[in-house]
Amino acid sequence: MQNWLYILLTVLVAYIVISVLLYFLQDYFLFKPEKLSKDFQFYYNNQEIEEYNIETRDGATINGLRFKADNPKGIVFYLKGNSKSIKGWGKFAVDFTRHGYDVIMVDYRGFGKSTGRRTQKAVKRDMQVIYNKLKEKVSEKYIILYGRSMGSGFAAKLASMNNPRMLILDAPYYSLSKVAKKYIPFMPLSLLIKFPMPTYKWLKYVNCPIHIIHGTDDRLIPYKTSVKLSKIKPELTKLYTVIGGGHKNLNTFESYHKMLTEIITTRPKKVNLEGSSINVKHSSKRANAKA
Repeated sequence: MQNWLYILLTVLVAYIVISVLLYFLQDYFLFKPEKLSKDFQFYYNNQEIEEYNIETRDGATINGLRFKADNPKGIVFYLKGNSKSIKGWGKFAVDFTRHGYDVIMVDYRGFGKSTGRRTQKAVKRDMQVIYNKLKEKVSEKYIILYGRSMGSGFAAKLASMNNPRMLILDAPYYSLSKVAKKYIPFMPLSLLIKFPMPTYKWLKYVNCPIHIIHGTDDRLIPYKTSVKLSKIKPELTKLYTVIGGGHKNLNTFESYHKMLTEIITTRPKKVNLEGSSINVKHSSKRANAKA
């Protein structure tokens, strides 16, 4: 009896220790920031850029870049993934500037030159501040939100609170709690995780066109996640499948660029269903037999 009690107490103590470590160390596992010095100079071949800093109400600084297009048609607010800084992510801006769109990229708190304590609430507030500044420059009908991986959750939240032209999600997750549960199913993540990022909840309140791009061979965030997300607002959502695409290499597929070109350059057309087979149903074998 004493042995069983000892084993039970040992397991309980280990469980508590793991929970405490998970709570305090999760930022280390969720985020892989690259720090940049204040005097770091950004440079990209054949790209005209403008650097800016935004001071937040709690004293943090959000550093960002604007990639300029000639005679821009609109602005893409690109919310990046959970690693590195805009120093490296900036190379993807060309996928939009070549189509005539300015691109805004920012580093989250603790990334690049950005400062401040990083919490889900703080980052959401920062992104809204930047979005508000974009609205001061252009009408929302010219703003496209693009969220990549970690950034897909923040992009979905922004779209749920505003009225952009469209929302594009690249390799999105259902929620970070669900992703974490895949690796540590035995932990009480609803109590421990600081960044639950419930993309699926925020998508319910999005009223603009939603475009989801995902690779079939994504091992970090499975393709089925996007299938599930696409069913939340099916009347507004279109799912684009990159056959063979992983989590970090979609830009190396020609099909991805064809999809992206279609999304940002094509105006949606209303389909006339009159005279179509939309209401025609196949008869069952039993009904045929009676007939």
